[in-house]
Amino acid sequence: MTQTAWNPRRLTAVAADLPEGVTPPGTRGRILQAALKLFAEYGFHGASIRDIARAVGINSATLYAHYPGKEHLLAELIRLGHEELRRRLRQAYAEAGADPTAQLAALVRAQVLVHTDYPLLALVANHELHALSPERAAPALELRDDARRLLLAALERGTAAGEFDVADVTLAGIAIGSLGMRVANWFGPDQPYTREQVADAFVDFALRLVGSPLPRG
Repeated sequence: MTQTAWNPRRLTAVAADLPEGVTPPGTRGRILQAALKLFAEYGFHGASIRDIARAVGINSATLYAHYPGKEHLLAELIRLGHEELRRRLRQAYAEAGADPTAQLAALVRAQVLVHTDYPLLALVANHELHALSPERAAPALELRDDARRLLLAALERGTAAGEFDVADVTLAGIAIGSLGMRVANWFGPDQPYTREQVADAFVDFALRLVGSPLPRG
């Protein structure tokens, strides 16, 4: 058994990165990245508009010229996080072919990698959704449901085919989805694992959970 030293993540070691091509130019983009960093560290309610403006080097009035309010900033970040997750999951599912085991492995790998690549965005998207009004949360919840349906489809097909030994597909989906979500809470460049090592391990965990061996080759 291999044992690797692990230490709690230092938030300062993690960049406030957003997916390629989605960061607005200029001040608007710097505001969004500052909000991401502060929301990840202090939560939505612990970070004020003044804090965000100060981090960017502007005053609150200038910030309001770009974003109507703090909830708009959070809603935008949560939408971006869920859109990136759904995009990667759909691509992984489409490329995995018809085999349920390959589909499940691809979905878990994609979920883990989006949480290693954008841990602060994933952290905010997963843990601050509750702070949004129902109206502003609705787009992200729809994206989340779409991602959940992909996982359940793979689990249902694998169970029906006898590849998976799952008593309750819904609970299995919740358990597997929760594994990947927690990666954002600790992964960063100051950790002893690469993104690929984490993804490989979590695919193995998920397949063991459904009673399926890890595919080789």
